[in-house]
Formats: sequence, C-alpha cells, structure tokens
Amino acid sequence: MKLNIIRGVLITALIAIFVTIFGFSNQNSETSSGLSQKVTNFVVEFIPSIENMAEPEKENVVDRIESIIRKIAHYSIYTLVGILLMSLMSTYKMKELDRIAVSLIVGVIYAATDEIHQAFVPGRGPLITDVILDTMGVLTGIFIVMLVYKTICKMCGHKYNNMT
Repeated sequence: MKLNIIRGVLITALIAIFVTIFGFSNQNSETSSGLSQKVTNFVVEFIPSIENMAEPEKENVVDRIESIIRKIAHYSIYTLVGILLMSLMSTYKMKELDRIAVSLIVGVIYAATDEIHQAFVPGRGPLITDVILDTMGVLTGIFIVMLVYKTICKMCGHKYNNMT
C-alpha cells in the first residue's frame, strides 16, 4: 500500500512536469522570448558592469545571457524529469541497468516529442541540440538518484545492492 502511494506521488509529479514542459513548448516565439527576457533582465540587474557597456555591446551580452538561461532551464527541468523517472523505476524490482535504461528512454522520447511539438508552434522549431541537452539533464537526474541511494545505504550500514 505504502509503495503504491509513493508511485502515485511520483507519477503525479512526472505528469505535472510533463504538462509544464508542454505548456512552455506551446508558447509562441513572442511569449517564450518575453518570459526569457524577464528572467534575463532580473539576472542582469545583479551584474552592474553590464550597465556601463555601450548599447550594442550590452545587447550582445544580454542576448548571450538569455541564451544561457534558456539552456539552463532545459537542463534543469529535464534533470528533474530524470530524478522523478529514476525514483519511480527504483520502486520496482528490476536490475539497476534496466532502471537506468527505462528512465533514459522515457526521458529522451519525451524530449524528442516535445521538440517535434515545437515544429507546430508559430515561430518555434525543433532543435536536436535541445534534445541532447535535455538528455544530459535526464542522465544527471538518474545519477543524482543513484548517488543519493548509495549514500543512504552507506550511512545506514546497508550493502549497496544495485537497487534490486
């Protein structure tokens, strides 16, 4: 019973993250860019040296910062996807390699379909580099779960048994 509750919570969290990602991807280019610009402007406020730059140089720096922020957002949200997927897979009696494989495959498939979805959104388009970045995020999430599990096993004096 307790395991079913944990699985239910993890599945609900995954669905919430997938819906959130879908929502971001469903924004047209103007809306998406506007959100990125708001975050970028907030970050830029903490970098006083940018204010003293000539306008063309300032625009160039702000554009680069915005690009980095967009990539960090991709990586971060897919790291969370990896954490949730691997945590969910860890509730099943499977070999560790199978848990990793299922988590990675589901994460990559969602990332790829999300990018394909963007091909149908005005001003947006699919980028293979985003799928690669998202995949790196999923892998990071998977390894975070593995590291936490191994650390907990070590702290509790249990032998690490490849999560089987």
